[in-house]
Amino acid sequence: MMYPFKFKPVYKDYIWGGENLKKYNKSFSGSVAESWEVSCHPDGESVIENGKFRGLTLSRIIKERPEEVMGNSIPEKYMEKFPLLIKLIDANDKLSVQVHPDDEYAKFMGSDDYGKNEMWHILEAKPGAKLVYGLKEGVDRDIFIKNVEKGTVEDCLDYIEVYPGDTIYIPAGVVHAIGEGIILAEVQQNSNLTFRVYDYNRTGKDGKPRELHVDRAIEVIDFKNSKKIGKIKEEFFSINDGAKKSELINNEYFIIEKYYVEGKIPDKADGSKFIIYVVLDGECEINYKGGSEKLIKGNSVFIPAAMGDFEISGDFKALRIHV
Repeated sequence: MMYPFKFKPVYKDYIWGGENLKKYNKSFSGSVAESWEVSCHPDGESVIENGKFRGLTLSRIIKERPEEVMGNSIPEKYMEKFPLLIKLIDANDKLSVQVHPDDEYAKFMGSDDYGKNEMWHILEAKPGAKLVYGLKEGVDRDIFIKNVEKGTVEDCLDYIEVYPGDTIYIPAGVVHAIGEGIILAEVQQNSNLTFRVYDYNRTGKDGKPRELHVDRAIEVIDFKNSKKIGKIKEEFFSINDGAKKSELINNEYFIIEKYYVEGKIPDKADGSKFIIYVVLDGECEINYKGGSEKLIKGNSVFIPAAMGDFEISGDFKALRIHV
């Protein structure tokens, strides 16, 4: 019998983090920048913390029971390497200006990672908070390189102001950075490939300037179409009298919906694919054939493909994610 998997968060204490993820029911001491919620990445694997598979990594349970966990309609490449990495991020300070490669470039590098297309859903943003998103009109490769050499990269960057509830899609090749005072949920390809372009001349914990990857970055930046999509407009559809949903992203990398529920919704793990829920606010309970599982704000849960029919009840907002 399959059941909802809850995982131990994997915490990352990068220099720009803080203590704000405690508001999302994370327990830690010191400063935390990221909580990896669902991960098969070797830099931080999810470990099941509930039920009979407690203590197993997600990658191990997939290896032992691939079709039950992943589904019978999942592309073979995802059976061999899990497709997603899901995080909560606390940008207590601004992140470096960076860009990610696509699958083709990752393969060209000889990396075991996928490329990195990602989505940000803004949970909190202080007034006036902004993201770096793309380059200013007219900035081409030559202009960008000249500004890198002069140390004036910031003159090339474009920004968007963000508010709680905003969703932003960041394709591979788009220059970006999370600004100070933002907490967000991130859904991305299973990759840790990041090319830093500029880091505000900061030093790391060792007192040395953090490594930049300018040559790689220039090779992967999409100078012809530097903005791509930007903010996603939500369009709501009723599920029942107390619930509605909005499809945020539907592409080859992931499908993400946002659910607003006051009451209950039916769902089904019909054997074809796994489903992940990330609770953004409120609390709820999953009732399935073998029992129930309570979730609170900040919890993520993995629904194995073979779990069958289930129902989620409560007053909550959540992301529903699959491939």
